[in-house]
Amino acid sequence: MYRSMFPRDLFAEFERLQHDMQQAFDSVPNIRGTGAGSFPAINVGRTPQTLELYAFVPGLDPQSIEVNLERNVLTIAGERQSDAPAAGKREERTSMHINERFTGRFRRVVSLPEDDVNPDSVNAQYRDGVLRISIKRRQAPQPRRIMVQ
Repeated sequence: MYRSMFPRDLFAEFERLQHDMQQAFDSVPNIRGTGAGSFPAINVGRTPQTLELYAFVPGLDPQSIEVNLERNVLTIAGERQSDAPAAGKREERTSMHINERFTGRFRRVVSLPEDDVNPDSVNAQYRDGVLRISIKRRQAPQPRRIMVQ
């Protein structure tokens, strides 16, 4: 049987290749929280005094979020319950057409610089769907002048 060098639909093949390459370089969203697209989305930065982490967790009860810091590894874990109508009830025949909101257990782990944070000074606040974790940085040794007598 004769096979052509080119697929029948060249543009469809290019689109498939582009999709495969995008998946190879982007992290696929999952509930374990590994990279871009995971839940919750986080931002990490630092000020001269603190290390700041913002986790975007709208719709969660602050009491259901666990924050742990052990050996310079910060862990954020919890569970988001579904608020969608239950499908399959006999009284209500419901179906979900689009469901983009994450539900289920989640866990994000962030490694912190070993010599930069003070694990005894951590503050976590939840407001308007944003969890802010502030960790004081250790003071770097400052040079000081020693008087010669």
